[in-house]
Amino acid sequence: MVTAPGERSAPPPPPPPGVNYAKRWWVLVAIGMGIFLGTIDGSIVNIALPTLEDDLTTSFATVQWVVISYLLCLATLVLAVGRLGDMVGKKSIYTAGFGVFTAGSMLCGIAPGVGWLIAFRVVQGVGAAMIFALGFAIVTESFPPAERGRALGLTGSIVSLGIIIGPTLGGLIIESLSWRWIFFVNLPVGIIGTLTAMRFIPDVAPRGSQHFDFLGAGVFCAALLALLLSLTAGQGLGFGHPAVLALGITGALCIGAFVTIERRVAEPMLDLGIFRNNRLLVVNLVTGWMSFTAVSGLVLLLPFYLEGVLGHGPRTVGLLLASLPAALGIVAPFSGSLSDRIGPRPVTVAGLAILVIGYLGAEVLAVDTTPLVFVLAMIPIGIGLGTFQSPNNSAVMGSVPPERLGVTSSMLTITRITGQLTGIATLGALWAARVAAITGARGDPAGAPAAAQVGALHDTTVVTAGLMMAALAVAGAGWIVERRRVTRPAPS
Repeated sequence: MVTAPGERSAPPPPPPPGVNYAKRWWVLVAIGMGIFLGTIDGSIVNIALPTLEDDLTTSFATVQWVVISYLLCLATLVLAVGRLGDMVGKKSIYTAGFGVFTAGSMLCGIAPGVGWLIAFRVVQGVGAAMIFALGFAIVTESFPPAERGRALGLTGSIVSLGIIIGPTLGGLIIESLSWRWIFFVNLPVGIIGTLTAMRFIPDVAPRGSQHFDFLGAGVFCAALLALLLSLTAGQGLGFGHPAVLALGITGALCIGAFVTIERRVAEPMLDLGIFRNNRLLVVNLVTGWMSFTAVSGLVLLLPFYLEGVLGHGPRTVGLLLASLPAALGIVAPFSGSLSDRIGPRPVTVAGLAILVIGYLGAEVLAVDTTPLVFVLAMIPIGIGLGTFQSPNNSAVMGSVPPERLGVTSSMLTITRITGQLTGIATLGALWAARVAAITGARGDPAGAPAAAQVGALHDTTVVTAGLMMAALAVAGAGWIVERRRVTRPAPS
């Protein structure tokens, strides 16, 4: 903020009790290592699925659960872990999560069969829930407000780095060593990260004596599990299948029961009052979910386009796909710093506007697109995501009281995971349906003529652009409301 000549700037606010701002960058290192591990682990495992199917002599339907079990465990536990962090302290849970994740990685590496591997991935998911639930909260309370956007922007860059390195590193490990080493590589980072977290993460005392809402936690876990299973099963069975519909209805009923419980208990798992009193928080969470839905669906389809239509090999595909997260990682720290200076709302709106342009620009993809044109088409999407996510996360974390940071950090993780699964399920199904409509025949969409695949991809990118237009409208309305509150004269 610029001050007038001769005017003294206001002193920065003091840190919360137990926080030493001088150690804030070491805290970011500890959090960054945890987020890096969780991100790279997902991308490495995805690229290893064909190898796991062969080496463990199992089916694709079974080996998918190596990924699904991890995501389901992470999504269903993260809110309860965030609440526990607010109750008993974040440092102990985060540090224990690092240890659990590292131990789970070692167990995955020595798994004798696919059943054991899926079970040990659940152990990893428990550790990842403890890490992701509290990472944003610890960064938020460890940095002064004037640097919060920059710190969260750097955290976003670490996520991008994990996404970029994962496929390349996974391919090299599988070609040179064994699939078991995609889990063993986590061990040194996990050990160093655990020690760093023990040494530098502040031990902030929680507020008074609190009670855990076991009923609310159980109902929420059941709701999210049913909804995510319906999305996962819908990809193969169809979203009109009775089992899929039953899971969706069960999840919706459990959500209603959860809201009822949270309104009545004295100390709820999720204080719904933070939404009633802060409508802009809802805006940030909804637009964040929409952005993850759009990009996850696109990232699912691009490998089919690059391999099946353009004929590139896996290594080239990995390098070309890295252009999107690379642009995101470069832009994210700058957008975070900019939001510290001018506020997050205009930066998030600009990011969503760039995303609309980027998804519409993906219409240039054709059956003969060159690598350069593909990279140029992906860069605006990466820039838009990098511009949007850092200030959006900063706005979410800065809008709640300190005693709710853990739960709010968990909600960010939930919006990311549910957005990913929703985008993969719905946009993947849309692409397959459009391929069938163009060819006039049902079957494997990846085996359809190239022109049909590209036409369906264009239809899907138009839908993602429409989704981002809706997100832009929601964010713009939130910005208008915020400006009216600021400019409204105080009552005399």
